Amino acid sequence: MSPNVLRWFSLVAILWLQSINGTNLSFPAYSSQLKEFLSISQFKLNYLSFASDAGKVLGFVSGIAAVYLPLPLVLLAGGALGFAGYGLQYLCLVKKMFTLSFYQIWGLSFLAGNSICWINTACYIVAINSFPVHRQVAVGITASYQGLSGKIYTDIVQTFFYSSQREAASGYLLLNSLVPLVGCLVTAPMLMREAKATSSSSWDINVGFIVLFVVTIATGIYAVATSLLTAPAVLVLVGIVLFLLAPLAIPVGVGVKELMSSRRSQQKVHDLEVPIEEDQKNEAEEEFDEKVIVGVKEEVEWTKLCKKLDFWIYFGLYLFGPTVGLVFMNNLGQIAESRGCPATTSLVALSSSFGFFGRLLPSLLDYFLSRNKYMPSSPVSMAVSLVAMVASFLLLLIDSNIALYISTAIVGVFLGALTSLSVTMTAELFGTKHFGVNHNIVVGSIPIGSFGFGLFAAKVYRDGAAFDGRFDGKCYGMYCFQTTFIFWGTLCSIATILAAVLYLRNRKFFSHKR
Repeated sequence: MSPNVLRWFSLVAILWLQSINGTNLSFPAYSSQLKEFLSISQFKLNYLSFASDAGKVLGFVSGIAAVYLPLPLVLLAGGALGFAGYGLQYLCLVKKMFTLSFYQIWGLSFLAGNSICWINTACYIVAINSFPVHRQVAVGITASYQGLSGKIYTDIVQTFFYSSQREAASGYLLLNSLVPLVGCLVTAPMLMREAKATSSSSWDINVGFIVLFVVTIATGIYAVATSLLTAPAVLVLVGIVLFLLAPLAIPVGVGVKELMSSRRSQQKVHDLEVPIEEDQKNEAEEEFDEKVIVGVKEEVEWTKLCKKLDFWIYFGLYLFGPTVGLVFMNNLGQIAESRGCPATTSLVALSSSFGFFGRLLPSLLDYFLSRNKYMPSSPVSMAVSLVAMVASFLLLLIDSNIALYISTAIVGVFLGALTSLSVTMTAELFGTKHFGVNHNIVVGSIPIGSFGFGLFAAKVYRDGAAFDGRFDGKCYGMYCFQTTFIFWGTLCSIATILAAVLYLRNRKFFSHKR
């Protein structure tokens, strides 16, 4: 298999992996049932939600492992950790094969959350190494598919496990344990040979990415449409599978084109001397262009990261911005329940589908507008996304299911955009050589925010339940999360200011890069 075909196959493989790697995105769909399984309070449920995010604290270990271990092994380690984390919970809570304490369940959730980092690290490194010039596009497209995870798992559960809410919850735990592991086992062989960038013609790459954009956008439209409209679950699932298989047309097409070119070359050997020289010259020029175009401010080792002021500004931005969006998603089940909205699974599918488009949006803009002087830099794009999230939290203060649906869609879109932009920003500010470790350190802000901001939400919720005089710990009414929405909106406003500061400190770099 030629290097060009291999790197496209690798891109499709990590696209599949990302589509099933967002196991934490399905948590809101079964969190209420998990609360009943364990007979726990809202505070303890928040601790379990935090546990999954806390697994990212040790995410940097996967980055270090990726430096010394083959990427397929890093990938399989992630699959195995998720299998253990969710699988043991399934055997304990559903099959009742043994009994675990709350703290042991917390540890398993921590393990499951950490597994996502291992798979993410392998996927990001493959995408960056395979397409260094188009790393924003490659990483953005593949990361966008992780936004589909909640939708995919919801469709599978509604097809095979939806006789009751309790069975649906058990289905999520079973799928979260098995599907990523199977995905890792299937795709690991595709990553055995490292798919590094080659000097293929820019025309081939452009056509490949345009086709991938078309397939990806069509997939997103299908996901959104089937989230909003009623259709048989099994047909929706079959459609998703077909859309996931569609990108295979790109490496197959590249392979066929190379085969045809090879046959033509064999027929015209005597005419090849001059073209070969021209091809070598073009290859050298393209390789030179790749070195020039790949813009990074500096290469920073992870051991020196904490000495950089930009890192702490960026860390704060991520803490008060994307992390708040994740906390909102973790609490989506309780938010919907408190407002009397029974369609939690629909909200999860909706946020997942719009998150898919959000993750794709920066890549789309970067690919088609990267050479345009009006293309905003990463910090500016993040600031715009954060302003939209502030607006969505204010919209949630309106007592309406329509406002809940709209706000969930807005948070999904711009949280997805922020997640995609953060990958690019890490590479731009701190380089690509130590990206695996550096980015996992940045996302280490997630468990801090998940614990603190989630705990605040749980306290407001508990006070609301006490105000109602309820002894089951459940709160119903707008006041259950009203103060929380104002608090979260304020945090996103702080993150917007930090994004502006980060841009002002590095405006020369971003202006030169553009």
